Amino acid sequence: MKQGKEVENPESRFFTVLRAAAKLPGVRIHREAYLRSALARHCSEDDIRRAIEETPAAVGISADVLDKLANDSIRFETGKVSALSAAAGIPGILALPATVPADLAQYVGHMLRIAQKLAYLYSWPDLFSDEGDDVDDATMGVLTLFFGVMFGTQSANAAVGKVAGMMSKEVAKKLPQKALTQGVVYPMVKKIAAYLGVQMTKQSFAKTVSKAIPLVGAAVSGGLTFATYLPMAKRLKRHLAGLPLAEPSYRVTDDGDIVDGEVVDGEVVEDGQSFAAMAHTDDHGAATAVAKVEEPRS
Repeated sequence: MKQGKEVENPESRFFTVLRAAAKLPGVRIHREAYLRSALARHCSEDDIRRAIEETPAAVGISADVLDKLANDSIRFETGKVSALSAAAGIPGILALPATVPADLAQYVGHMLRIAQKLAYLYSWPDLFSDEGDDVDDATMGVLTLFFGVMFGTQSANAAVGKVAGMMSKEVAKKLPQKALTQGVVYPMVKKIAAYLGVQMTKQSFAKTVSKAIPLVGAAVSGGLTFATYLPMAKRLKRHLAGLPLAEPSYRVTDDGDIVDGEVVDGEVVEDGQSFAAMAHTDDHGAATAVAKVEEPRS
């Protein structure tokens, strides 16, 4: 009986999907490799090394360069998730039991990918450990808050700002474990997870409806994914870019000396990435008391 209740619990449902998506191949972004690749055309080797060892903000990489790199990553991930969603819609209703859960998992996986890329550009530390497939509680907490920002919840914005403020004050290179797992931020993590669990139920239903007709379902599914993923990614980008943690500032040397950061401007080079016009949405009446926790902001 207890087990059945857990399955129906929106909070548990969200954490289960998040953990499963985090274990999918290619979902975890290696911070050093990503920053090195993203900054290669815009910064000197010394600045890239310092950005990896410290943060892009500590090196003083300009907002314009970070904005360009963030948009490149958003375009790439949006095109990829939209194309995969469209492909999952091709078989039609006979394949629904297999394609809908898989489509939800890959969608959440791509949300995780863009969340990591944006976090690393805007000076957050490594979110995943290199050891094993397990996701620690602090990482689960901050990813939940990032997803909350993507879905437009004001409380998630406030909580992410609070976590970023803690890290900025302490010039920390790790997530504040206590705050995210048992401190002041933790209750909000749980409420947002419950809200997101409800939203995932809605999305699963919408995907089922959109895939019912072969080929037509592919176009609808891909289009819905594009229409929802893109604004969510941009919402997270705007929020992370506006936090003090992302501002070009001082850095701390190995000797403990504080050095004023100089803004590093890089040449903006277009990479020709194109959008794949496709995507994912909500359309099922499942918002009950949990939805009252936070109304999404447009």
